[in-house]
Amino acid sequence: MATSEAVLQVLGGSLPSLFGSDNSFRKLGLSHTSRSFIRIRKKRGSKCVNFLNCSNISYRAIRVDCFQSIRQSVHGDITHSYLRSVNCKCQQADSASSFASEKGNGSWISDNDQSFDTVLGNTPSVMQFETVRELKVGEEDCQSNGSLRPNVSAEDTLNRIAGNSIEDEAWELLRESMVYYCGSPVGTIAAKDPTSSTADVLNYDQVFIRDFIPSGIAFLLKGEYEIVRNFILHTLQLQSWEKTMDCHSPGQGLMPASFKVRTVPLDGDDSATEEVLDPDFGEAAIGRVAPVDSGLWWIILLRAYGKSSGDLSVQERIDVQTGIKMILRLCLADGFDMFPTLLVTDGSCMIDRRMGIHGHPLEIQALFHSALLCAREMLTPEDGSADLIRALNNRLVALSFHIREYYWIDMKKLNEIYRYQTEEYSYDAVNKFNIYPDQISPWLVDWMPSKGGYLIGNLQPAHMDFRFFSLGNLWSIVCSLTTDDQSHAILDLIEAKWTDLVADMPFKICYPALEGQEWKIITGCDPKNTPWSYHNGGAWPTLLWQLAVASIKMNRPEIAAKAVEVAEKRISRDKWPEYYDTKKARFIGKQARLYQTWSIAGYLVAKLLLANPSAAKILISQEDSELLNAFSCAISSNPRRKKRGPKSPQKTYIV
Repeated sequence: MATSEAVLQVLGGSLPSLFGSDNSFRKLGLSHTSRSFIRIRKKRGSKCVNFLNCSNISYRAIRVDCFQSIRQSVHGDITHSYLRSVNCKCQQADSASSFASEKGNGSWISDNDQSFDTVLGNTPSVMQFETVRELKVGEEDCQSNGSLRPNVSAEDTLNRIAGNSIEDEAWELLRESMVYYCGSPVGTIAAKDPTSSTADVLNYDQVFIRDFIPSGIAFLLKGEYEIVRNFILHTLQLQSWEKTMDCHSPGQGLMPASFKVRTVPLDGDDSATEEVLDPDFGEAAIGRVAPVDSGLWWIILLRAYGKSSGDLSVQERIDVQTGIKMILRLCLADGFDMFPTLLVTDGSCMIDRRMGIHGHPLEIQALFHSALLCAREMLTPEDGSADLIRALNNRLVALSFHIREYYWIDMKKLNEIYRYQTEEYSYDAVNKFNIYPDQISPWLVDWMPSKGGYLIGNLQPAHMDFRFFSLGNLWSIVCSLTTDDQSHAILDLIEAKWTDLVADMPFKICYPALEGQEWKIITGCDPKNTPWSYHNGGAWPTLLWQLAVASIKMNRPEIAAKAVEVAEKRISRDKWPEYYDTKKARFIGKQARLYQTWSIAGYLVAKLLLANPSAAKILISQEDSELLNAFSCAISSNPRRKKRGPKSPQKTYIV
């Protein structure tokens, strides 16, 4: 049967017996936006049909690859690659005949893709054309008898098909993790591991702000904005919650680490119930540490939503503007700290256990810089914002100068530290933080490549944490906290140390791991953060999406593509673990949750961005000329290059 006729019969609601008996026609996928869908499976040659109830019609879409058999179609809302979105305009099913092709040569999808979108009222997307091109190549690679052409590698074709099936599975799992509040999607739970008992769930059944970020980005890249909009507005409502820790309330503007949808009885009526959002600011978390990164990620996601959807009305709302200002005031508040970096405790970010990152960890500084840039872009000009914007600009310049100048390390800087003089007292001291050269560990001397460098993990008086922390370095590239040369140097180091940072599964959260007596003292003998496990040198697949954004920004996407290819060899077979153990990431983490949502979403975002690199602009922040000029002034006034003199009254920025 010609492809065009087959597709039209499926769209018309009927399945020919030819397809019903052919086990190669494995799966029919349908875009859906609600929880009510039907899944039908058979033992072999499974078929999965999802129905979108839109008044009187259910849309169906199929995708065909030609490799010995018709490959399974895209599951769920993956059909948005070609249909983009199905709005509730409820066209009749028989309208599909209006775009039927008269050709019967099996090229309907590639020849009539534009007509297909026109009928549904959509414009063909870049991703759609990429998909069509892939399908067309698939057709050309196959002969009429199903065998491959001599010039096509069977392994390449199998890898392409396997990659697509992994994406299908990932989208299905991501949708199954969605959480609903009053009938609307508001987030995704941390993990949905069917092998875990109720007692082992802990807080993995909650919606974490930091964990939802890759999920939210994935939905934005697919054109599904409702869940992200709901998440932004509902978490904003939780910002001023009255929970306390030992009778002490959190600072105004603090965002919760997570929340859970609970069903509670109505007051005075035990037979009626209502749904409530129950936030956790850290008072129930392991270690009882409040999250510093939640509010910063929230601002970053808010900007990404506006750039992706074009809906700026959300960020312009009075309550949202107030929420942004509350977060900024909390972060910009004066205190005892003299550094422009944020002073935070251990466990206040992705590494949420004791790992010796108390002080000024790089991850928080990169997110802080990114959130400041995003907030400055979104704040509406008004008299009440003038002082806040002025303080924001001052902090941006000071923070950039501090990180680039004192956190950066390469072979040249390492040799400079090795020759530091200590106990220097003066304004023009070179060793400002009294770093002792003996802090340079033997592992660093051997590990540092001749080409490349990175930002150290932490800086405090008499202390430099020389460990490589992945998220902080990658996000510093994304938000332009590093210079272009430094950004390329970080990627150079990743390539040079591929076997250490990527190995059998991307991506090491930090390198190297704390071991022996150092592990005992710094982690408190943490049985979960044992060497090369969990936060202590474990590998986290979710970091793929940050690697993809950083690589794309520097026009080196092949780095992320290579890492994704490594992940695809195992991640689905291993059931999407939270993290991997051992130095080469060969084992699934000993306490890792399976079907971890941000592992799934991180993979999907990386794949979507590599397929459409221009979409990364919703996350990338470029340094503007005003900040560059101010930064140049700061560099020129640096005592290392110029003797300290009287301050000029005309200077606007304070470093």
